[in-house]
Amino acid sequence: MTAEPILILQMQRMGDLILSFPLMLWLQRHYPGRALFVAAEKLFFTPLLPFSPQATYIPWEAAGELKKRRYRLVINLSIREEAARLAGELDTEEILGPVLRRQAHRVHGPWQIYRAALVRNNRGNRFHWADLNALDCIPMQRMAATRFDPPRPPRTDKLQVGLFLGASDAAKRPSPAFWAGLLKELVRRDIRPVLFGGPGETELGRETRALFGRPVPDFCGKLKLDELGRALNACSLLITPDTGPMHLAAWTGCRTLNLSMGNVSPFETGPYQPGHLVLRADLPCSEGCWECTRPALECHAAFTPETVAYVAGKACAGRPLFRAPQGLRLWETGRDSRGLHTLVPLDGSEPDIDERLGRFWKAFFCWRLGLGTEQDAREALSALSSGQRSELAATLPGAVSRLRNTLAQGPHAPIWNAGPDPLSLLTGYADMTLRNADFAPTEHAAQLAHLEALGILLSG
Repeated sequence: MTAEPILILQMQRMGDLILSFPLMLWLQRHYPGRALFVAAEKLFFTPLLPFSPQATYIPWEAAGELKKRRYRLVINLSIREEAARLAGELDTEEILGPVLRRQAHRVHGPWQIYRAALVRNNRGNRFHWADLNALDCIPMQRMAATRFDPPRPPRTDKLQVGLFLGASDAAKRPSPAFWAGLLKELVRRDIRPVLFGGPGETELGRETRALFGRPVPDFCGKLKLDELGRALNACSLLITPDTGPMHLAAWTGCRTLNLSMGNVSPFETGPYQPGHLVLRADLPCSEGCWECTRPALECHAAFTPETVAYVAGKACAGRPLFRAPQGLRLWETGRDSRGLHTLVPLDGSEPDIDERLGRFWKAFFCWRLGLGTEQDAREALSALSSGQRSELAATLPGAVSRLRNTLAQGPHAPIWNAGPDPLSLLTGYADMTLRNADFAPTEHAAQLAHLEALGILLSG
């Protein structure tokens, strides 16, 4: 009898599909002998086939065929309603992610619920999307044991740097004037620049070249995705905003310098493999935002052609970077003590207030959701400043009171968006979990227990 296969539903864009590649590798190792199916948009998966782990891709147009067999595990990584509806119609032993059955929406898996609770509530989150894809079904020990190849070392005979110009949202990418200025700075450092972009960046490439005023190779709109992957082999570095080709470069071993700007979080969607560089503005909102609420994109002003070229030049020459340019934070992607993605400051500085709080919540949720220990949470708590611990303690009674009131008020009782910012990750998770369980008293007690556990830590 053939072993029941595993199915991933991934209807998101190219970057999300590439961030599913580590999960595919782990599933193959954790469930040897089982076929792996991936239902995705043909537009996105076809050009990625040369780079994907071994899997059978099913075009979404043929998704109805998936209902004809039974599965060992179905993982829905999509937010689209048609994916949740399909997940609810499949015959499977286990299911994770959003499911729609009989007009009732449910999210299966505590880590999938955690991820869903990050919508408009992700400040302070330190879990990467690629890790969250897997935490409900892959043992952390297996994830920690995985070693990804480091980025290729820069070529010594000819320094060539790729610039990927575009992003899905204009707020997430630099302006043509910035790119033109960066071209001038790279040429001044004897670095050969090359422009890359999809069909949507053709005009952006033309405008950048016009502002630069000198010939420069421009492949915007001219390369298929598999051709882009091969072209990156000739680059010592790819300078790029947070976009799908950034993840392709990191996956294929081209070192990336991620210009993390706009409404993105490098902790969630930055380059996943270790050894890549991330630049972000050193602003109070630099933790990552769901959407910009400021009058202007202040984070863009921190990036200048001179500072980015300085970092790129050091990276291409293989020289260590000991400090970030003024107004910016500079990290290298790495792994924490659990084997999960993290960002390591390259200036050797101690974690700032926001970073210490983010590390605490990471340890706390690992403990409460069964992937860590109370001692880990205590150690992370001890790294907080006395002011941070006092603020958490002061806001806890109000959060407990609001949570208890939900039994009487039901879905109209505000939890996460009425609570204090330091507790928003925990109250957001409680809110999502309670709604997911129709405010069942047993789940209410479980969420109250998380708050009480935090109180015990703080009192200790």
